[in-house]
Amino acid sequence: MTSAVELDHVTVRFGAFTAVQDATLSIEAGEFFSFLGPSGCGKTTLLRTISGFIEPSEGQVRIGGTDMRGLGPNRRPTALIFQNLALFPMMSVAENIAYGLRVRGVSRSARREVAERLLDLIALPGHADKRVDELSGGQKQRVAIARALAVEPKVLLLDEPLSALDLKLRQHMRNELRAIQRRVGITFIYITHDQGEALAMSDRIAVMNRGVIEQVADGRTLYEAPRTAFVASFVGENNAFVGTVAEADRDRALVTTAAGPLSGRNLRNLMRTSEAVLFVRPEAVVLGEGPLTGRATEVAYEGILTHATFELDGGGRMTATIPRGAPVPKPGAAVRLGYDPADALVLPREGFAHA
Repeated sequence: MTSAVELDHVTVRFGAFTAVQDATLSIEAGEFFSFLGPSGCGKTTLLRTISGFIEPSEGQVRIGGTDMRGLGPNRRPTALIFQNLALFPMMSVAENIAYGLRVRGVSRSARREVAERLLDLIALPGHADKRVDELSGGQKQRVAIARALAVEPKVLLLDEPLSALDLKLRQHMRNELRAIQRRVGITFIYITHDQGEALAMSDRIAVMNRGVIEQVADGRTLYEAPRTAFVASFVGENNAFVGTVAEADRDRALVTTAAGPLSGRNLRNLMRTSEAVLFVRPEAVVLGEGPLTGRATEVAYEGILTHATFELDGGGRMTATIPRGAPVPKPGAAVRLGYDPADALVLPREGFAHA
């Protein structure tokens, strides 16, 4: 199968600034693929390069096996949904959806037929003649998606389209977007800084940092087996202990840290004296046993879970996720903390933003 989108050593520069450095990956046809990273990491630049608004300084963008160099946005088999949606307030919902078809000279009756069909697809039947300002935020999102789908793109590009919505509506729209993508079966490329969005919707995710793609994998792999310290710290919550590898073999590494010697899985085959970071997820922290001691400073009840933060006696902080029904320490209480070394990861310190 030909990949829907291929990035072949794509680099994008603006003067002396390199926004994207040597990006290489393949996105399969029908895949829901996300670029995840903090603001300024280069993900939107890559999206605009795929869509044709930016030409790469080096490398190639191929869609369906065809080199896109020299082809503008209107000549590529893509459609782009912007953060602000860019709907036309003076047009009806149906007119917004069919706008791209109108530009292409499609007849009024055919445009109306397409708009009605797409309104059924996005679960908004009967809304064709409403004005855009009569719609809720989530309904506007769906209309923007329908407008993009009306021109039958092979690839739909979405630039943080849920960022302006409140939390509950964002969570609802995640499910809506994924369901729409499965129904239409085309490739979705999604840009976000929200790891929850990326993990919930994506088949695979590319995590970016400072213009570089650090890892491409499914959400579970990114969470459980990150390749770099940046990915480990950015995807999900993590307790990080910076130090130096004192002992190492192919499976485990012992890291000397300010909180004491700590052991974890040696995923990158680090050697003795290597600078490293040991990561422990909050849900892997065990209260009441282990090598670390400290005092509870913050306890936040969140329904099914409680998040507790501890100041460690050796220096630093540690966060634990306590399931409902388990004992919860009071602020100021002295606590012993531990974890199973099989649940901890030791990675190179290079690129760790929080060190």
